Amino acid sequence: MARFQMRIDPLWRPMLLPFGGLQSGSFAEVTDDSVRFRFGLLFDRTFPLSDVAGARRRDAHWWHGIGWRSNLLGRIGLLGSHSGVVEVRFKTRTRALGVFPCDSVAVSLQDPDGFLAALKAPD
Repeated sequence: MARFQMRIDPLWRPMLLPFGGLQSGSFAEVTDDSVRFRFGLLFDRTFPLSDVAGARRRDAHWWHGIGWRSNLLGRIGLLGSHSGVVEVRFKTRTRALGVFPCDSVAVSLQDPDGFLAALKAPD
């Protein structure tokens, strides 16, 4: 198992704190058969590695926002920073929090390249 801490910039910590968006409880974790994303109290979801279609670094801009995000088209954003963002795409669309369509997760990480290497997903 490999755990990768989320990148949460000091500027955003006060805004994320009321929802448990602390670095200690916010991470991406890769095991032999799954990938788990946890961002504070509001998001904790595990996906099977067999459902990962690909993963890559992606740019995040100010208009992507900070915190728990959804574009309502399938992308879930778990952003504590606009740096170090990785997007993981899935083969199967599911629902996040029972409401939001989810076919990819974008997460800001302290070690995005290490995460991608541990995930071993195609581009």
